[in-house]
Amino acid sequence: MKLQVVLPNETAGADPRQLADLARQAEDLGYDTAWLPDHLLPPGEYGPVYGGVLEPLVTLGWLAAATGRIRLGTSVLVLPLRSPFVVAKQVATLHALSGGRITLGVGIGWDEREFTALGADFGSRAARTDEAIALLRHLFEVGRGPFEGRWYGFEAGVFEPRPVGPVPVMTGGVTDAALRRAARCADVWQGVGLDPKAFGERLAYLRAHMCDRTVSPGTRLDWSAPNRTPGEAARIAEAFRGAGAEHLAVHFGAPDGYAHRMAAFARAARP
Repeated sequence: MKLQVVLPNETAGADPRQLADLARQAEDLGYDTAWLPDHLLPPGEYGPVYGGVLEPLVTLGWLAAATGRIRLGTSVLVLPLRSPFVVAKQVATLHALSGGRITLGVGIGWDEREFTALGADFGSRAARTDEAIALLRHLFEVGRGPFEGRWYGFEAGVFEPRPVGPVPVMTGGVTDAALRRAARCADVWQGVGLDPKAFGERLAYLRAHMCDRTVSPGTRLDWSAPNRTPGEAARIAEAFRGAGAEHLAVHFGAPDGYAHRMAAFARAARP
């Protein structure tokens, strides 16, 4: 099972130098991927609920320059709040600058107040996300028009830089609809808020809807409890592996002590 990290990006005044240091440390410790969260205009202060003080795609460019091997991604970008054409350009550029190390994690969003603040329609967010993913793949793989959808489309135009090699798309969520979306559209699925038993149940639902596609399943673990020991976290990780998780992304809590907890978990969780 691949170990991953969700970098701390939810504190006002977040220091990009610290994020770069943590990304380099994660790389040195053998973590597979470093993720960043996203919220554009949340209704409350940035913190444990709303992450993404530093815009994630811009920040991933900074982290790509500071690292050489670790994969980098968004967990998750609220896609229906953004122009998919702009996202495609940003991600294709990051893919080129990073040497093909980008995974685009996308979600439909969950807080209606954030959509209202940005003048976006909350009710159509799931359908627009599906169409936006289709447009992204069209731009990456075909690079030319036409593309005709209900919300997004173009007749003529040239998209560059077209990625050399695939850009994996990760979707999150644990509802039936989210899992059907992952089965239809995603290369990677990341659950959240599940214990190992519930993860195994949700994974069975995902696999029942995958048909002839392959989706790599994984989940997230929050290690913000100050009394959680590395051994306990490692036992939970092993339980997720036994339930079928191919990757586990861990958020190690507040920036203070994050590096220590990340290193301790890497030592404890490896066979």
